[in-house]
Amino acid sequence: MKLNEIRDNKGAHYVAKRRGRGIGSGKGKTSARGGKGQTARSGVAINGFEGGQTPLHRRLPKRGFNNTDFQQRFVVVNLGRLQTALDSGQLKGDATVNGAALVAAGVLRRVRDGVRLLAKGVLTSPLTIEVAGASKAAVEAVEKLGGKVIVAAAKAAAAQP
Repeated sequence: MKLNEIRDNKGAHYVAKRRGRGIGSGKGKTSARGGKGQTARSGVAINGFEGGQTPLHRRLPKRGFNNTDFQQRFVVVNLGRLQTALDSGQLKGDATVNGAALVAAGVLRRVRDGVRLLAKGVLTSPLTIEVAGASKAAVEAVEKLGGKVIVAAAKAAAAQP
């Protein structure tokens, strides 16, 4: 093999089409964009347009609604994350852990409408935790270690007028 014989593999290098370089190139004048109008311009997006026919999203009936005024947004905490916080000393295992304690420890950024405890990860220390909701598996895992899960009512979401 010689240095002057080195070549790229066939198809490895994409040769860009040279547009707008005269009529003889075949891609001159309009640069393969056709005539004038909306689609000849940049930034065109005619999604859902079906050539004047009523588009599918208007032919189908509306169904259901999303009532966000009374929807509650819970913040999720997993058992594994609690164990990490206990190991690093962010949380104290002897006190009752609630949303405010989790925020102060840096486990959560905000409490929103309450904390929901889920069972992902492994908890190895007994813990008393006060939450707005918890999965069955999470409650069983905490109680198996001698801990306690207190499920308190979530704070009511303020209805917006």
